[in-house]
Order: sequence, then structure tokens, then C-alpha cells
Amino acid sequence: MIGKNALFGPLDPAPDAGYADPPARKGFFTDTSVCIGCKACEVACKEWNEVPDDGFNLLGMSYDNTGSLSANTWRHVAFIEQPDRRRATVDLGMPSLPHAHGTDDGQQTAVAARDKPDFRWLMSSDVCKHCTHAACLDVCPTGSLFRTEFGTVVVQDDICNGCGYCVPACPYGVIERRPGPAGAKNVGIAQKCTLCYDRLGAGMTPACAQACPTQSIQFGDVDELRERAAQRVEKLHADGITGARLYGADPDDGVGGAGAFFLLLDEPEVYGLPPDPVVTTRDLPKMFNRATAAAVTLFVGAVLSFVGRRR
Repeated sequence: MIGKNALFGPLDPAPDAGYADPPARKGFFTDTSVCIGCKACEVACKEWNEVPDDGFNLLGMSYDNTGSLSANTWRHVAFIEQPDRRRATVDLGMPSLPHAHGTDDGQQTAVAARDKPDFRWLMSSDVCKHCTHAACLDVCPTGSLFRTEFGTVVVQDDICNGCGYCVPACPYGVIERRPGPAGAKNVGIAQKCTLCYDRLGAGMTPACAQACPTQSIQFGDVDELRERAAQRVEKLHADGITGARLYGADPDDGVGGAGAFFLLLDEPEVYGLPPDPVVTTRDLPKMFNRATAAAVTLFVGAVLSFVGRRR
């Protein structure tokens, strides 16, 4: 029987999938404020999961040459060069504090101001969101995509028939069918992050989080990660970084909250993320009810027409 929030709204996905006594839901909290763009997560993901290269192309997108998430890139570190939008300061001729090597006559301050870059780096390691309500899973006709006991969404390579229904269903554009290269495994099969399901089963941390040197990628119980993320945002706001906000952490959002959520320093669109993602299967019950009502109306009309002719 379909529950109240089976397709939309807050939900604990593992019990809803039929697990009697599952462990706490696992996920990622990615704090982009401490990401240094080292791409250790990308490399670790490819090495552990045997994900093939994506061409080693020079895309001309800053230092980002993977471009986006794909069947061959399950972790993607974006490099965003953003112009400095801070207001220019005005020299009011006020006295300044002396420096360690003498009195500041204004020239040192001017030189220091010129040495500051006129842009800022925004770096973020993107990944599959492992949505509470995963449209890719809902539309899969073979059962290849399934919900694990950890609340994550995983593709079973040996069951996927490569139909591609899951690709347009994802509101984030994460999942894709692997196009190549020649000789790679699972070509033509839908591929995405599994949150290292094999490592979770062995009590290990996912490879990307294990490799992250700054703890930008944090792994753990989703409820605890949400509390930690909220505290981090409060600290950043207290430090004057008012643009910090959480993305995907709200259980009442359009996907019921993500299992992999983010702390961003600007609008989601700046990072290439949809501002208000909604699970694409949300309206299926309404669509079914309306189609049923239309069919019943047509049937009743046909019956009445037939009865009228008999008279």
C-alpha cells in the first residue's frame, strides 16, 4: 500500500522501502567553505569504483576539466572564479595604526589593497544527492535502481537494460548511461555514485570522504550531519559570511531532503545546481486520478449515448 508521503514529503526511505530494522540513514555533508579544489575525491572515487577517464579534455573552464557529473565522473569538483563584489573602500584621511616596521603613511595600505585579487574562488565537490524521493528509482522498469538499507540509491549493473528512463527523471541531471570509452565495463548502462555501497557494508567510509584532506566531505548519519551543518552555518554567519546557506538539507523541500547535501556560499545557480528541485514523479497520483476520472466520464457518456439510442 502506498503511504502518505510515498512520492513527496518527509520520509525515512529505508523503512519505506521495506527494511524492518535498518541502520541509521547514511549520507554526505559537503562544506564548500573549506574545499580547496584538490580533486582528491574525484581520484579516490575513480580508483575505488574503477570509473574510466572522461577524455582528459581541456575545457577552458578555469581549472575544471571534468565539466560536470556524468557516468564517468561520479564526483565533480567545480572551480568558479567569481568577481569580487565587495564595495570599494573610501579613503577618509583617517590616521592608521603603525606597522611592525614603522609608521604607515598610507602607501603600505594602498599596496596591500592592490595585491588583493579582484575575484574569489568558489569550489564545490558535487555528487549524486541520494534523494529521499528518487525519481530515477521510481521510473526504473527493471528494478535495477534500488534503495539500500542505508537509505542510498544504487544501480545494479547486471539488471539495468540501458533504457535511459532514469536520465530525464533526475531533477539534478546526475545519472547518465556510460557512452564509453571502448573496452570499459558497463558501457550503455546507467551509472552514478553508489555512496560506496560495498564499503558501507564493510563498515568503511566512502572513498571520497576518506581522501578529503580538509573534511569538506563529511560522511555519517544524515540526522547528525544536518545538525552539524546548521551549526556550521550559524558560525559562518557570526563570522560575517552572510551568504552561507544549506542546500538539500530540508526534509520539506521538493525531493524530501537529500542524503547528500551542501553548504554553499552563494546561490545554487552559481554552482550549477537547480534552485528549487522537485522530484519529477511527484504529480503521478494526481495524473492517474485525473486520467481515471476522464476515462470514467467517457465510459459513462458512451453508455448513456447507447441507452439513448435504444429508446
